[in-house]
Amino acid sequence: MSMSHLYGTDGEDGVEMENFEVSDWDLQNEFNPHRQRHRQTKEEATYGVWAERDSDEERPSFGGKRSRDYSAPVNFISAGLKKSAAEDMSEEDSDEDEKPVKQEEVPKDFVPKKLKTGGNFKPSQKGFVGGTKSFVDFGSWERHTKGIGQKLLKKMGYVPGRGLGKNAQGIINPIEAKQRKGKGAVGAYGSERTSQSLQDFPVVDSEEEAEEEFQKELSQWRKDPNGGKKKPKYSYKTVEELKAKGRISKQLSAPQKELSQVKVIDMTGREQKVYYSYSQISHKHNIPDDSPQQPVGKDSKPQGFALPELEHNLQLLIDITEQEIIQNDRQLQYERDMVVNLTHEIQKMSEVLSHEEKAISNLSRVLEMVEECERRMQPSCENPLTLDECAKIFETLQDKYYEEYRMSDRVDLAVAIVYPLMKDYFKNWDPLKDCTYGTEIIGKWKSLLENDQLLSHSGQDLSTDAFHRLMWEIWMPYVRNIVAQWQPRNCGSMVDFLDSWVNVIPVWILDNILDQLIFPKLQKEVESWNPLTDTVPIHSWIHPWLPLMQARLEPLYSPIRNKLANALQKWHPSDSSAKLILQPWKDVFTPGSWEAFMVKNIVPKLGMCLNELIINPHQQHMDAFYWVIDWEGMISVSSLVGLLEKHFFPKWLQVLCSWLSNSPNYEEITKWYLGWKSMFSDQVLAHPSIKDKFNEALDIMNRAVSSSVGGYMQPGARENIAYLTHTERRKDFQYEAMQERREAENMAQRGIGAAASSVPMNFKDLIQTKAEEHNIVFMPVIGKRHEGKQLYTFGRIVIYIDRGVVFVQGEKTWVPTSLQSLIDMAK
Repeated sequence: MSMSHLYGTDGEDGVEMENFEVSDWDLQNEFNPHRQRHRQTKEEATYGVWAERDSDEERPSFGGKRSRDYSAPVNFISAGLKKSAAEDMSEEDSDEDEKPVKQEEVPKDFVPKKLKTGGNFKPSQKGFVGGTKSFVDFGSWERHTKGIGQKLLKKMGYVPGRGLGKNAQGIINPIEAKQRKGKGAVGAYGSERTSQSLQDFPVVDSEEEAEEEFQKELSQWRKDPNGGKKKPKYSYKTVEELKAKGRISKQLSAPQKELSQVKVIDMTGREQKVYYSYSQISHKHNIPDDSPQQPVGKDSKPQGFALPELEHNLQLLIDITEQEIIQNDRQLQYERDMVVNLTHEIQKMSEVLSHEEKAISNLSRVLEMVEECERRMQPSCENPLTLDECAKIFETLQDKYYEEYRMSDRVDLAVAIVYPLMKDYFKNWDPLKDCTYGTEIIGKWKSLLENDQLLSHSGQDLSTDAFHRLMWEIWMPYVRNIVAQWQPRNCGSMVDFLDSWVNVIPVWILDNILDQLIFPKLQKEVESWNPLTDTVPIHSWIHPWLPLMQARLEPLYSPIRNKLANALQKWHPSDSSAKLILQPWKDVFTPGSWEAFMVKNIVPKLGMCLNELIINPHQQHMDAFYWVIDWEGMISVSSLVGLLEKHFFPKWLQVLCSWLSNSPNYEEITKWYLGWKSMFSDQVLAHPSIKDKFNEALDIMNRAVSSSVGGYMQPGARENIAYLTHTERRKDFQYEAMQERREAENMAQRGIGAAASSVPMNFKDLIQTKAEEHNIVFMPVIGKRHEGKQLYTFGRIVIYIDRGVVFVQGEKTWVPTSLQSLIDMAK
């Protein structure tokens, strides 16, 4: 069987070829859903493509030709008559009439040829179904279903007659198709947009622009009908382009300028050539070469006008002209920049000139005022200048001419004008009689003459500050004279004088007065002081200096303590004058030095006094006990408790035991117990050691009344003692609870911030706080370390701190211990 129905044949040689053109039959067959489908016969199913086919049912081949049947008789198929030129013109006119009126004429060369058609089509398959079928029966397939599509759309909010989407923005009608009139390409017959697309997408087509672009592209493929050469295109450079080129070349960086001067050897030609910049290589073809001309070939055309020398000279003239234009542009730009710079300079100079003129006028006015002051200071002047008037003149200079006043040499000005007036003002001044004389006027001069930038608390250069020089040379000599005549025991007038001047005079002058004038006088007076013979207490003329001198008085405290210790060697506690002399020094001395002084000089005397105390329940003398208790506020509670534990309570408990062993009267014992307990203050009674001693006495009394040993027992004695014990211990419990409540209230009143600020920052601060609370000396040992850790003395114990742990020096090694154990060992 022939394959001519699938492969076309060439007309001359009869060679079968596959034709892949798309014919009208293919288009209609694909777009026609109701096309008549070919049913495969049994023979076709068996033999496939080699099966014999009926000529009526045979499908047209891809090439549009049927297979040849050589067994059939010869049939001639008409190919048509060749039309004349007139008929062709008439057909073209008819085609033009079919075009739209607004569509411009399409070039003949661009219109595509009509597609070849092959095979015979049935009448039912003619026409493009996609453009002619209406949409009246749209959705008609629902008749053969249960209408599930419409139901789903309605459930999702679809309203019939409206578009799809959240805002009903979808198109309602299906997309329309427009049938193309001819068989040309897309857009060959004008716009193919439908009325629906214009309504939904109202975009205006620029037909004129599209046609113009089309003609432009079409002209590129056309051949010039004249057959001549194209005209040469000339490129012109404007002056602005040359200026821009010059500006760009001017901004070359340093490396580029260095590369432009590199020596280059060109060996591409027959001879070696040397260029001195890369830019010369680009112009080497413009230079006429001496090489012989190439022979003219058959196809090459001879040059009618070839003058390389003339072209080179013209190019040189062009380059020179360009360089002149660029150079002139640069010069013009330079001149313009120079004009702008000079304009700015003129403005600046005018501002400077106006400022200088103003400064000259101000300086001239200042000079006039200074000359007026000098004229009035002359002895022959009828209206001499006073210190107050001079201060007003300086105030005027400072307010109105501040810059000139600050720049001027105020030291020389003050020396020439103010110093003579100041000497005359203080010539009859006695600081101890009138301590406030001159403070107001000197305070005014301080604001006028003092140089704030050069102020120093440790010292002052007198050549740079007029006020400091004024106070040192004029005011200080009067103070030296008065301090030389002053007696330290009459300190009131001198203290009042310095208190009134402390805010006026410079700090370094005040330090000089206190260190060089006052302290030597006080030190000399302390050395001559004798506490046994002098009737005036030393604190009466030392303590008034504490607000002014503070730590400067520390060197005086050691000799004072030594003199007081010598005076207390023969002292007896019955003499109350010692307490009056020592009491003012308690807050002056440091807590450690005060406690050491008390332990060394007072506590042993009080212990001897308690040893001499005789406890007799029937006839008790309380004078010695009162002498000791009077020192309660002077000595620490721990020292007083130690005295009572060592010298009082052993004798007191012994007397109680002996009394209970001789059939006593328990009511008298109860009164005697309560009477002795009332002799102690609450602070002493709250101490654990004192509580233990009184509880021990209660236990002794309870054991005495509970034992059956002995003769007659007083009725109700046991109950009375039990009641006394219960009452006393309840009082102790209530007192402790009240103390805890008071401490909690105090903490609440101080607030969280105060409580947080009182918390020690580290373990060393905690140890120092505990040492101060228990009156224990805690200080570093100078120059002593153990494994790089600083050694400290805590009372009589040597310790060091490592990572929050206290180590105490033992016999052979360092032993860690707790803070409470450390305090107990130090006591």
